[in-house]
Amino acid sequence: MFGVNDIPKFFLAFFLVLPIISFVHEAGHVFFAWLMGGKNIKVTVGTGGVLFRAGMLEVRKYYFWYGFCSFDNLRRNHRVANILIFSGGALFNTLAAVAVISLIENNLLASNMITYQFTYFSFYYIFFALLPMHYPDGSNSDGKIILDLIRNKGLDRERIYRVQWNEEKKQWCVLDHDRNLVQAFDDEEQALAKAHEVAQQNRPSRLLNSKSGEETEVENYPRIPL
Repeated sequence: MFGVNDIPKFFLAFFLVLPIISFVHEAGHVFFAWLMGGKNIKVTVGTGGVLFRAGMLEVRKYYFWYGFCSFDNLRRNHRVANILIFSGGALFNTLAAVAVISLIENNLLASNMITYQFTYFSFYYIFFALLPMHYPDGSNSDGKIILDLIRNKGLDRERIYRVQWNEEKKQWCVLDHDRNLVQAFDDEEQALAKAHEVAQQNRPSRLLNSKSGEETEVENYPRIPL
């Protein structure tokens, strides 16, 4: 039964242990994203306004709630690569929990409330990360995306955005996936900036440029793991 004496334990878990577990989880996603050649990697711990940034790490005001990572331009952006990336969070949580248990069993680490909460909530985190389900905000759990990738079924369609020179208008045109005009610019850099903005907001997506006469990929924006 939960009693008054358990309140400090609750705050310890909520404000210290869970954020650490969340960071380990995101580190797993980031490791495999880096392994697959991802660029612009960023880890966000918490939600709300930004408290501070240190390299790729961003800590927000409510650091104990939520977390995600982002990355762009995967060099290896195929199905197996994405399965590894979305499995990475649960894998790192599992390895961390098993490492703590092993250290305790070999008397290299003392068993206490923090180690107990760390292992307990790590497996809690793993279970809900891998449970194939839709979240209320419309996003999917890691498990749902992994399952869809394995089945090669029900995945979000990768949208392709293009920057093309229109000889008739003498303008650079940003085109959406259906080749409909998004916006036209006199300057190529402005067109590319707009195309990047639209592609980032509609992941998973690719951005192509036909400047050289044939389409080349400028950047790709994969799904973001939670």
